Amino acid sequence: MTHFTPRKRFVVALLAGAVATGGVQAEAFKKIAPPHLKEFEKALRLKPDIDNGRRLFRRICSTCHGPEGWGVPASGYPEIAGQLKDVIIKQLADFRAGNRDNPIMNAFVTPRVLTGPQDIADVAAYVSQLPMSPRNERGFALRIEEGKKLYQKLCADCHGDRGEGDPKRHAPRIQGQHYSYLMRQFNWIRNGYRRNANKKMQEQIQNITSSEQVAIMSYLSNLKPDHPVAPEGWHNPDITGYDRSWRPAKLR
Repeated sequence: MTHFTPRKRFVVALLAGAVATGGVQAEAFKKIAPPHLKEFEKALRLKPDIDNGRRLFRRICSTCHGPEGWGVPASGYPEIAGQLKDVIIKQLADFRAGNRDNPIMNAFVTPRVLTGPQDIADVAAYVSQLPMSPRNERGFALRIEEGKKLYQKLCADCHGDRGEGDPKRHAPRIQGQHYSYLMRQFNWIRNGYRRNANKKMQEQIQNITSSEQVAIMSYLSNLKPDHPVAPEGWHNPDITGYDRSWRPAKLR
């Protein structure tokens, strides 16, 4: 079997995505992708095959999100390990339908790569059970208490008392996420760039100041997750021979 380095797998997946979508933009991508709601609902009901999820993660996700699923701090690549399964399913379905814009993700979620609801259910289940990073990128420690008060007042109803998320609402786990990623997604939701965002949240955060935003994201990024956290030095035993010094280019 041919061995591909992470960089080569990244290029191959991009080429596969270009072939599958014909290089079209989000509007055209919507037309050829399966209806995301139907796919989302079906994937939720399916029994996951963890072995297939492991193979898909190794082949598709590990290139950008890393072999542990911890993303890359300060790069724009989020930690996906430990994310709620239903949330991962929804986000994958939304990417496939063009309801979230990311050229790299578009290449990785085409029907040529993820063949349908079963693949989505499988990889989501595998990722959700991975332990989270003990060294995520964190915000300002001096703003934690202020951020906690603001979070409890403005965010806890949907995302949980400690940012643990809510599978029934498909609200993601945001505790222990990289600080810069939290900041970027908050901005994208507020300005309407992230089209699959909850409308209620989009309206609610309009009056949050930049200073308050920094405090809230500092609090969340410094929270110890309710989900298991990997011990220092842990490597995913399902992925061997991986060059962990390689990192994808920074997203802007």
